[in-house]
Amino acid sequence: MDSSVSGNVDVVSGDARLAGLWRDLQARLQDAAVRYPDAVLSSSLAAEDMVLTHAILANRIPLGIFTLDTGRLHAETLGVIDAVKARYGYDIEVWRPDAAAVEAHVAEHGAYAFYESVELRKVCCQIRKVAPLKRALAGRGAWITGQRREQSATRTELPFEEHDATFGLYKFNPLAEWHFDDVWQAIRSFDIPYNPLHDQGYPSIGCEPCTRAVKPGEDVRAGRWWWESSDSKECGLHAVNILQRQS
Repeated sequence: MDSSVSGNVDVVSGDARLAGLWRDLQARLQDAAVRYPDAVLSSSLAAEDMVLTHAILANRIPLGIFTLDTGRLHAETLGVIDAVKARYGYDIEVWRPDAAAVEAHVAEHGAYAFYESVELRKVCCQIRKVAPLKRALAGRGAWITGQRREQSATRTELPFEEHDATFGLYKFNPLAEWHFDDVWQAIRSFDIPYNPLHDQGYPSIGCEPCTRAVKPGEDVRAGRWWWESSDSKECGLHAVNILQRQS
């Protein structure tokens, strides 16, 4: 198998920082799989999660991968699911929100109520993201995320692993210390498939109406819920980050 496909660390041996990060990443994922055989990667299909996807699938680490289709994702984002199938022969599991709950919320508040207040935006996220995530994680001992410390004000103290009180299970954040450039160096080195929206100024990608391209010099998550304060920019999937900052 070609080294760029296999995830062999020799591909990045010329870059000491990335080589070290890659070895540590593989070790953390292997450790997670041993300690929690039912652990699963919750993938947003964005750049960070594609690095994790490659590390898991190319190295045959026994961890599952799923994603949440909120019903409002960009077509380019959904296309990443097919790209993973074509590259690795793996079918990412897809979880969707309860259709009746979505319809009831839209009927009562409108299709774009999330622009009106943080509270209504979080209700939308709860229905479209948090509730499906709870179903996807039900009965599991741990989950894995692509969060990084430098992504936002709510993640600066992000640990490599923690007990997630929100969902009642363990959580691994193996990319916590990675920088934005580290992520893209890995993608280039291993030729990892990624969302084409990243090439159009979208460093962080969520639902289509809640995500915009960022301007030069802006924070990487400035395009997420851009009408809100940076301190509120969590959807509920990682609510523990806000709680930790407030403690």
